[in-house]
Amino acid sequence: MKKLILLVVFTLSIVGNAQNQSKKITAFNVENKLALQGYDPVSYFKQNKAIKGKKEWAATHEGITYYFSTKENKEAFLKNAAAFEPQYGGWCAYAMGAYGDKVSINPETFKIIDGKLYLYYNAYFNNTLKTWNKDETNLKAKANANWKKIYN
Repeated sequence: MKKLILLVVFTLSIVGNAQNQSKKITAFNVENKLALQGYDPVSYFKQNKAIKGKKEWAATHEGITYYFSTKENKEAFLKNAAAFEPQYGGWCAYAMGAYGDKVSINPETFKIIDGKLYLYYNAYFNNTLKTWNKDETNLKAKANANWKKIYN
């Protein structure tokens, strides 16, 4: 009987983890499970710029694949992935705050705020980072609330 109970608990935990991974993947801005359009998430923090990662330095975290520009960046990410993941699933921070929408980003348009990575849409003469900067406090609060509705 104990073995049966353990088997049921183990199976339920696997199913729960798979559902959480699936939810994260569908909520996040990924293409073929690749985050940040292949840009290195650690480079935003360590080099203060967006650097394209390399397939040979790939790592997967919670079902999402990230590319890294160096072995050191990959190792830093694997030690503390949550510290480097983009806010709002990698969607445009401005759109999340202003409209509660998941809008694609330009991975080279970003801002680090309080040690967290925020990304923005920037195309067709519309750089949403500039608009975000005009009302950051308000937009950030709204974006946090909107993301909770989407992700939780």
